Amino acid sequence: MRHLLTTAGLPRKTVTALLDTAEALKQSLLGREVRKLPTLRGRTVVTLFYESSTRTRASFEIAGKWMSADVVNISAGGSAVAKGESLRDTALTLTAMGADCVVLRHPASGAAHRLAGWVPAHVINAGDGTHQHPTQALLDAATLRERLGDLNGRTVTIIGDVLHSRVARSNIELLITLGARIRLVAPPTLLPRDVAHWGNALASTSGDWPVTVSHDLDAALPGSDAVMMLRVQTERMHGEFFPSAREYAISYGLTEARLGLLPEHAVVLHPGPMLRGMEIAYSVADSPRAAITEQVRNGVHVRMAVLYHLLAGRDDQTPGEEV
Repeated sequence: MRHLLTTAGLPRKTVTALLDTAEALKQSLLGREVRKLPTLRGRTVVTLFYESSTRTRASFEIAGKWMSADVVNISAGGSAVAKGESLRDTALTLTAMGADCVVLRHPASGAAHRLAGWVPAHVINAGDGTHQHPTQALLDAATLRERLGDLNGRTVTIIGDVLHSRVARSNIELLITLGARIRLVAPPTLLPRDVAHWGNALASTSGDWPVTVSHDLDAALPGSDAVMMLRVQTERMHGEFFPSAREYAISYGLTEARLGLLPEHAVVLHPGPMLRGMEIAYSVADSPRAAITEQVRNGVHVRMAVLYHLLAGRDDQTPGEEV
């Protein structure tokens, strides 16, 4: 694997290898007083973020440091970008300084793909516009595997602002690859026009359609093995997509009553940051049924796994064996 830019077309074997590596790394760090592996010693990882981030940026930094890489964090506002420097020139400057891997978040869809064509370094897409966020999908899958086991045949219901969500797109591609079925539940105004065709290339040989669409949340919950709440991305909205926050909460918020409609084994996910009281009730977010903190924890190990496979992976060695 040269880069990680998208979950579209990512082979099941590769997805499983990344998830298994993340679990191996997690186990190798258990009980250690100092959480440090020498795996990426001498490697330099640069995080280049043109958009705000807490979870993704911090977890990539922690992941790199736990594997002994040198990690350099750069924000667009505090760099030459603020003076008008292009993404290409910024990236070429960083790789000329010795960056082995560039982790990019950018508001333009496709930015990570362009970057991968310009620089010799490995590129990881940490979110590009409304397009893709592959490591988020991987950590979500890791969390679901922990809670549910094999995802083949499981039904995952994704709820909310699908239109602006790179998380939804990445998860749909990845979870279908792992054999899951997807339900999308959202207001008509927050669904892409082509949403009915998502998953077309990944439809099973039996002819079953892997993605269904609904506007009725209450009807979708009883058969769900997991629900993934999406953040309402007001910063990407130009115009009114729903009447009010209160109306949205009434129709699409995950309340205590709606939690009761789910099967007992069902798990609740949210990529964060959460709009409590609108997208998800306070009590639901803090419920044992929610795996939101586990998602954040698994994010570090998944991003360690991605860095390992890009920068140090060998098929004949398990991470941590050299320690």
